Amino acid sequence: MDQAQQLRNIIKNSSKPVRPLARIITVTSGKGGVGKSNVAINLAIQFKRMGKRVIILDADFGLANIEIMFGTVPKHNLCDLIYQGKNIKDIITWGPEDVGFISGGSGISGMYNLSRDYLVYIIVNLAELDAIADIIIIDTCAGISDAVMEFLVASGEIILVTTPEPTSITDSYSLLKALNQSPRFSREDTMVKVVSNRVTSEDEGHQLFNKLNTVVTRYLKLPLNYMGAIPQDQMLARSVMQQSPVSIEYPNAKSTKAFEAIASQLMNPDDAALIKPRGMAAFFSHIITGRKLSTVPSASPNSIGSIQNTQ
Repeated sequence: MDQAQQLRNIIKNSSKPVRPLARIITVTSGKGGVGKSNVAINLAIQFKRMGKRVIILDADFGLANIEIMFGTVPKHNLCDLIYQGKNIKDIITWGPEDVGFISGGSGISGMYNLSRDYLVYIIVNLAELDAIADIIIIDTCAGISDAVMEFLVASGEIILVTTPEPTSITDSYSLLKALNQSPRFSREDTMVKVVSNRVTSEDEGHQLFNKLNTVVTRYLKLPLNYMGAIPQDQMLARSVMQQSPVSIEYPNAKSTKAFEAIASQLMNPDDAALIKPRGMAAFFSHIITGRKLSTVPSASPNSIGSIQNTQ
Protein backbone atom coordinates (compact mmCIF):
# COMPACT_ATOMS: atom_id res chain seq x y z
CA MET A 1 0.00 0.00 0.00
CA ASP A 2 1.50 3.38 -1.01
CA GLN A 3 1.68 6.45 1.22
CA ALA A 4 -1.21 8.16 -0.58
CA GLN A 5 -3.56 5.24 0.05
CA GLN A 6 -2.45 5.00 3.68
CA LEU A 7 -3.25 8.65 4.22
CA ARG A 8 -6.66 8.30 2.57
CA ASN A 9 -7.45 5.37 4.85
CA ILE A 10 -6.37 7.32 7.91
CA ILE A 11 -8.60 10.25 6.97
CA LYS A 12 -11.52 7.94 6.28
CA ASN A 13 -11.12 5.94 9.49
CA SER A 14 -10.52 8.92 11.75
CA SER A 15 -13.40 11.08 10.49
CA LYS A 16 -16.36 11.53 12.82
CA PRO A 17 -19.71 11.83 11.04
CA VAL A 18 -21.23 13.72 13.99
CA ARG A 19 -18.73 16.56 13.59
CA PRO A 20 -19.72 19.11 10.92
CA LEU A 21 -17.19 19.85 8.22
CA ALA A 22 -16.08 23.41 7.55
CA ARG A 23 -17.04 25.11 4.31
CA ILE A 24 -13.82 25.96 2.46
CA ILE A 25 -13.77 28.91 0.07
CA THR A 26 -10.61 29.48 -1.98
CA VAL A 27 -10.05 33.07 -3.17
CA THR A 28 -7.71 33.45 -6.13
CA SER A 29 -6.80 35.66 -9.10
CA GLY A 30 -4.98 35.38 -12.39
CA LYS A 31 -2.62 38.24 -11.56
CA GLY A 32 -1.46 40.15 -8.52
CA GLY A 33 -2.71 43.55 -7.46
CA VAL A 34 -6.41 43.01 -8.21
CA GLY A 35 -7.61 43.15 -4.59
CA LYS A 36 -7.82 39.42 -3.87
CA SER A 37 -6.75 39.63 -0.22
CA ASN A 38 -9.11 42.55 0.38
CA VAL A 39 -11.96 40.38 -0.88
CA ALA A 40 -10.91 37.51 1.39
CA ILE A 41 -10.66 39.69 4.50
CA ASN A 42 -13.85 41.67 4.03
CA LEU A 43 -15.92 38.60 3.17
CA ALA A 44 -14.57 36.97 6.34
CA ILE A 45 -15.74 39.94 8.41
CA GLN A 46 -19.16 39.91 6.77
CA PHE A 47 -19.52 36.16 7.41
CA LYS A 48 -18.58 36.76 11.06
CA ARG A 49 -21.29 39.40 11.37
CA MET A 50 -23.73 36.82 10.03
CA GLY A 51 -22.91 34.59 12.99
CA LYS A 52 -20.32 32.33 11.35
CA ARG A 53 -16.97 31.37 12.85
CA VAL A 54 -14.32 32.25 10.27
CA ILE A 55 -10.62 31.52 9.81
CA ILE A 56 -8.44 32.72 6.92
CA LEU A 57 -5.44 30.68 5.79
CA ASP A 58 -2.93 33.05 4.21
CA ALA A 59 -1.38 30.86 1.52
CA ASP A 60 0.17 33.81 -0.33
CA PHE A 61 3.67 32.75 0.69
CA GLY A 62 6.20 35.46 1.41
CA LEU A 63 3.84 38.45 1.09
CA ALA A 64 1.94 38.28 4.41
CA ASN A 65 -0.96 40.31 3.01
CA ILE A 66 -3.52 39.25 5.61
CA GLU A 67 -1.48 40.20 8.66
CA ILE A 68 -0.54 43.55 7.11
CA MET A 69 -4.16 44.39 6.30
CA PHE A 70 -5.25 43.28 9.77
CA GLY A 71 -2.43 45.25 11.40
CA THR A 72 -1.61 42.16 13.47
CA VAL A 73 1.67 40.24 13.59
CA PRO A 74 1.26 36.48 14.18
CA LYS A 75 3.51 34.78 16.71
CA HIS A 76 3.41 31.45 14.86
CA ASN A 77 2.69 30.08 11.39
CA LEU A 78 2.10 26.73 9.75
CA CYS A 79 5.82 25.91 9.92
CA ASP A 80 5.57 25.90 13.72
CA LEU A 81 2.84 23.26 13.50
CA ILE A 82 5.00 21.14 11.21
CA TYR A 83 8.44 21.55 12.72
CA GLN A 84 8.02 22.94 16.26
CA GLY A 85 5.29 20.70 17.64
CA LYS A 86 2.70 23.46 18.06
CA ASN A 87 -0.95 22.48 17.88
CA ILE A 88 -3.49 24.08 15.58
CA LYS A 89 -4.84 26.47 18.22
CA ASP A 90 -1.33 27.78 18.92
CA ILE A 91 -0.88 29.04 15.36
CA ILE A 92 -4.22 30.84 14.98
CA THR A 93 -3.96 34.62 15.34
CA TRP A 94 -7.20 36.38 16.18
CA GLY A 95 -7.72 39.59 14.26
CA PRO A 96 -10.45 42.25 14.29
CA GLU A 97 -13.95 41.08 15.22
CA ASP A 98 -12.50 37.67 16.19
CA VAL A 99 -11.74 36.59 12.66
CA GLY A 100 -8.90 34.09 12.94
CA PHE A 101 -6.06 33.73 10.49
CA ILE A 102 -3.18 31.34 9.98
CA SER A 103 0.02 32.42 8.29
CA GLY A 104 1.11 29.69 5.89
CA GLY A 105 4.75 30.75 5.67
CA SER A 106 6.58 28.17 3.57
CA GLY A 107 4.97 25.32 5.49
CA ILE A 108 2.62 24.02 2.83
CA SER A 109 5.24 23.79 0.11
CA GLY A 110 7.42 21.78 2.49
CA MET A 111 4.77 19.14 3.09
CA TYR A 112 5.76 17.16 -0.01
CA ASN A 113 9.01 16.03 1.58
CA LEU A 114 7.69 15.01 4.99
CA SER A 115 7.44 11.48 6.35
CA ARG A 116 4.12 9.67 6.69
CA ASP A 117 4.06 10.18 10.47
CA TYR A 118 4.53 13.92 10.06
CA LEU A 119 1.78 14.09 7.45
CA VAL A 120 -0.64 12.21 9.66
CA TYR A 121 0.15 14.56 12.55
CA ILE A 122 -0.46 17.63 10.38
CA ILE A 123 -3.71 16.36 8.89
CA VAL A 124 -5.11 15.33 12.25
CA ASN A 125 -4.32 18.82 13.59
CA LEU A 126 -5.81 20.56 10.56
CA ALA A 127 -8.95 18.47 10.95
CA GLU A 128 -9.51 20.22 14.29
CA LEU A 129 -10.25 23.43 12.37
CA ASP A 130 -13.63 21.93 11.47
CA ALA A 131 -14.58 22.20 15.14
CA ILE A 132 -13.27 25.77 15.39
CA ALA A 133 -14.60 27.35 12.19
CA ASP A 134 -17.76 27.18 10.09
CA ILE A 135 -16.02 28.79 7.11
CA ILE A 136 -12.33 28.63 6.19
CA ILE A 137 -11.13 31.06 3.51
CA ILE A 138 -7.95 30.15 1.63
CA ASP A 139 -6.18 33.23 0.24
CA THR A 140 -3.88 31.86 -2.49
CA CYS A 141 -0.99 33.42 -4.36
CA ALA A 142 -1.91 35.06 -7.64
CA GLY A 143 -1.18 33.34 -10.95
CA ILE A 144 -1.03 29.77 -12.20
CA SER A 145 1.87 28.26 -10.28
CA ASP A 146 1.77 24.59 -9.27
CA ALA A 147 1.09 25.63 -5.67
CA VAL A 148 -1.98 27.65 -6.68
CA MET A 149 -3.30 24.81 -8.84
CA GLU A 150 -2.95 22.38 -5.93
CA PHE A 151 -5.20 24.56 -3.80
CA LEU A 152 -7.75 25.06 -6.56
CA VAL A 153 -8.13 21.40 -7.52
CA ALA A 154 -8.60 20.55 -3.82
CA SER A 155 -11.33 23.15 -3.36
CA GLY A 156 -15.01 22.68 -4.05
CA GLU A 157 -15.70 26.42 -4.08
CA ILE A 158 -13.48 28.99 -5.82
CA ILE A 159 -13.89 32.76 -5.94
CA LEU A 160 -12.01 34.30 -8.85
CA VAL A 161 -11.35 38.03 -8.47
CA THR A 162 -10.85 40.02 -11.66
CA THR A 163 -10.81 43.66 -12.73
CA PRO A 164 -11.59 45.47 -16.01
CA GLU A 165 -7.89 45.70 -16.91
CA PRO A 166 -7.24 43.65 -20.08
CA THR A 167 -4.30 41.88 -18.43
CA SER A 168 -6.49 40.85 -15.50
CA ILE A 169 -9.14 39.41 -17.81
CA THR A 170 -6.69 37.45 -19.93
CA ASP A 171 -4.82 36.20 -16.86
CA SER A 172 -8.14 35.09 -15.34
CA TYR A 173 -8.83 33.10 -18.49
CA SER A 174 -5.34 31.57 -18.36
CA LEU A 175 -5.91 30.49 -14.77
CA LEU A 176 -9.25 28.89 -15.63
CA LYS A 177 -7.73 27.13 -18.62
CA ALA A 178 -4.90 25.74 -16.48
CA LEU A 179 -7.40 24.58 -13.88
CA ASN A 180 -9.64 23.00 -16.49
CA GLN A 181 -6.69 21.08 -17.97
CA SER A 182 -5.53 19.70 -14.63
CA PRO A 183 -6.08 15.91 -14.58
CA ARG A 184 -7.26 16.13 -10.97
CA PHE A 185 -9.81 18.91 -11.47
CA SER A 186 -13.44 17.84 -11.15
CA ARG A 187 -15.87 20.32 -12.66
CA GLU A 188 -18.78 18.29 -11.26
CA ASP A 189 -17.52 18.84 -7.69
CA THR A 190 -16.34 22.45 -8.05
CA MET A 191 -18.17 25.75 -8.28
CA VAL A 192 -16.23 28.66 -9.78
CA LYS A 193 -17.59 32.06 -8.81
CA VAL A 194 -16.50 35.44 -10.14
CA VAL A 195 -16.26 38.79 -8.36
CA SER A 196 -15.73 41.90 -10.49
CA ASN A 197 -13.54 44.32 -8.58
CA ARG A 198 -12.74 48.03 -9.05
CA VAL A 199 -15.58 48.73 -11.43
CA THR A 200 -17.32 52.07 -11.95
CA SER A 201 -20.85 50.65 -11.86
CA GLU A 202 -22.94 47.50 -11.49
CA ASP A 203 -23.33 47.47 -15.26
CA GLU A 204 -19.58 47.44 -15.76
CA GLY A 205 -19.32 44.56 -13.29
CA HIS A 206 -21.86 42.54 -15.28
CA GLN A 207 -20.16 43.39 -18.57
CA LEU A 208 -16.81 42.27 -17.19
CA PHE A 209 -18.27 38.95 -16.09
CA ASN A 210 -20.10 38.45 -19.40
CA LYS A 211 -16.92 39.12 -21.37
CA LEU A 212 -14.99 36.47 -19.42
CA ASN A 213 -17.91 34.04 -19.27
CA THR A 214 -18.55 34.16 -23.03
CA VAL A 215 -15.03 33.02 -23.87
CA VAL A 216 -14.78 30.50 -21.01
CA THR A 217 -18.07 28.93 -22.10
CA ARG A 218 -16.97 28.81 -25.73
CA TYR A 219 -13.50 27.38 -25.28
CA LEU A 220 -13.52 25.61 -21.91
CA LYS A 221 -17.19 24.67 -21.43
CA LEU A 222 -16.67 25.58 -17.78
CA PRO A 223 -19.67 27.09 -15.96
CA LEU A 224 -19.07 30.31 -14.05
CA ASN A 225 -21.30 31.97 -11.47
CA TYR A 226 -21.45 35.73 -10.99
CA MET A 227 -21.36 36.88 -7.36
CA GLY A 228 -21.39 40.64 -7.84
CA ALA A 229 -19.25 43.74 -8.20
CA ILE A 230 -17.11 45.81 -5.86
CA PRO A 231 -16.90 49.46 -6.91
CA GLN A 232 -13.77 51.57 -7.12
CA ASP A 233 -13.82 53.21 -3.71
CA GLN A 234 -11.52 55.79 -2.13
CA MET A 235 -12.60 54.59 1.32
CA LEU A 236 -11.30 51.09 0.58
CA ALA A 237 -7.94 52.48 -0.55
CA ARG A 238 -7.79 54.61 2.59
CA SER A 239 -8.56 51.64 4.83
CA VAL A 240 -5.65 49.70 3.31
CA MET A 241 -3.30 52.53 4.25
CA GLN A 242 -4.75 52.44 7.77
CA GLN A 243 -4.22 48.65 7.97
CA SER A 244 -7.86 48.10 8.82
CA PRO A 245 -10.52 46.40 6.67
CA VAL A 246 -12.96 48.78 5.04
CA SER A 247 -15.88 46.79 6.47
CA ILE A 248 -14.71 47.85 9.94
CA GLU A 249 -13.23 51.28 9.29
CA TYR A 250 -15.96 52.59 6.99
CA PRO A 251 -19.17 50.56 7.51
CA ASN A 252 -21.18 52.82 5.23
CA ALA A 253 -18.71 52.86 2.35
CA LYS A 254 -20.02 51.69 -1.00
CA SER A 255 -17.42 48.91 -1.12
CA THR A 256 -18.52 47.71 2.33
CA LYS A 257 -22.12 47.51 1.09
CA ALA A 258 -20.90 45.50 -1.91
CA PHE A 259 -19.08 43.03 0.37
CA GLU A 260 -22.26 42.69 2.43
CA ALA A 261 -24.28 41.87 -0.69
CA ILE A 262 -21.76 39.30 -1.98
CA ALA A 263 -21.51 37.62 1.44
CA SER A 264 -25.31 37.42 1.63
CA GLN A 265 -25.44 35.82 -1.80
CA LEU A 266 -22.77 33.29 -0.82
CA MET A 267 -24.78 32.41 2.28
CA ASN A 268 -28.03 32.10 0.34
CA PRO A 269 -29.50 28.73 1.39
CA ASP A 270 -30.09 27.68 -2.23
CA ASP A 271 -26.48 28.49 -3.12
CA ALA A 272 -25.00 26.95 0.03
CA ALA A 273 -27.00 23.75 -0.48
CA LEU A 274 -25.08 23.09 -3.70
CA ILE A 275 -21.75 23.10 -1.83
CA LYS A 276 -20.58 19.83 -0.36
CA PRO A 277 -18.43 20.64 2.69
CA ARG A 278 -15.09 18.84 2.50
CA GLY A 279 -13.42 19.79 5.74
CA MET A 280 -9.74 20.56 6.23
CA ALA A 281 -8.54 16.98 6.57
CA ALA A 282 -9.85 16.01 3.15
CA PHE A 283 -8.72 19.33 1.65
CA PHE A 284 -5.09 18.96 2.72
CA SER A 285 -4.88 15.22 2.17
CA HIS A 286 -5.91 15.94 -1.43
CA ILE A 287 -3.04 18.43 -1.75
CA ILE A 288 -0.43 16.25 -0.05
CA THR A 289 -1.20 13.04 -1.88
CA GLY A 290 -1.65 14.69 -5.26
CA ARG A 291 0.82 14.23 -8.04
CA LYS A 292 3.09 17.14 -8.87
CA LEU A 293 1.53 18.92 -11.81
CA SER A 294 3.23 19.05 -15.17
CA THR A 295 4.02 22.33 -16.88
CA VAL A 296 0.85 24.32 -17.41
CA PRO A 297 0.13 25.11 -21.09
CA SER A 298 -0.26 28.79 -21.86
CA ALA A 299 -3.52 30.18 -23.17
CA SER A 300 -3.82 30.12 -26.94
CA PRO A 301 -3.53 33.43 -28.82
CA ASN A 302 -6.95 32.89 -30.41
CA SER A 303 -8.75 32.51 -27.09
CA ILE A 304 -7.00 35.51 -25.52
CA GLY A 305 -7.84 37.63 -28.55
CA SER A 306 -11.45 36.56 -28.22
CA ILE A 307 -11.58 37.82 -24.64
CA GLN A 308 -10.21 41.20 -25.58
CA ASN A 309 -12.62 41.53 -28.51
CA THR A 310 -15.75 40.27 -26.72
CA GLN A 311 -18.19 43.06 -25.96
